[in-house]
Amino acid sequence: MLDASGLRSLWVAAETSDGVEPRPDRSEISATVETPRKASSLGPRSGSDPERFADRREAGERLARALVGRGVRAAVVLAIPRGGVPVAAEVARALGAGLDVVVAKKIGVPGNPELALGAVTASGTRVLNAEFVAELAAGDAWLERATASAREVALQKATLLRAGREPFDVRGLSVLVVDDGLATGATALACVRDLRTRGAVHVMLAVPVGSREACALLRAEVEDLTCLVRPLFFAAVGEFYDDFAQVSDEEARAILRSFQRAAPQV
Repeated sequence: MLDASGLRSLWVAAETSDGVEPRPDRSEISATVETPRKASSLGPRSGSDPERFADRREAGERLARALVGRGVRAAVVLAIPRGGVPVAAEVARALGAGLDVVVAKKIGVPGNPELALGAVTASGTRVLNAEFVAELAAGDAWLERATASAREVALQKATLLRAGREPFDVRGLSVLVVDDGLATGATALACVRDLRTRGAVHVMLAVPVGSREACALLRAEVEDLTCLVRPLFFAAVGEFYDDFAQVSDEEARAILRSFQRAAPQV
């Protein structure tokens, strides 16, 4: 199994319209709450199982309690939509923070769009899995077309969810990225690097559940990583939720509308 350094080496540096921005190694200043999980524990919820979540709202409440208990503070909580929005809303309420979205779209492998070759954000920050790119050998022209297409989808999603509101100006702020879980970590990695390019000075990440590989990748990219459940056996984020129904655009928009735009300076 690759260690954290090996995992990071698979991902090409962040790319933006301004060029490549190298990232410092933060592997020693991250914090993770770990709960090992046995394969036999998968299945229906029985009572209060600390390794499962009733739904995204409960996951957000539990994540919020952990963050408050650890003294984490942020000016803005940024949800990775759409599944991350209900989770992030509970966190933002608990922290007294503003709520916004940071949107990225996977760049899928031809014939297997769920397998992430990389990801690109609405504002153009891209990460690529160098190993997959080398194996695929699809050519630069195809990759640029796929990136442009994925970025357009991300931009349309961000515009739809914000419903005319401008994104938060995160320059000089401490921000917290929240999703409903980490599988490969490609989308979260693009989002974290995107916030760096936008001027955030302190970027944190919090999720209810994540694969150990994704956590190892991300903890070197952020000042603080909180993951409530890091299972020994991981197949998909949804297996750790009793209710993992898709979050609609309208539901996500309604949650975002419920938050005032003013954000404290933290």
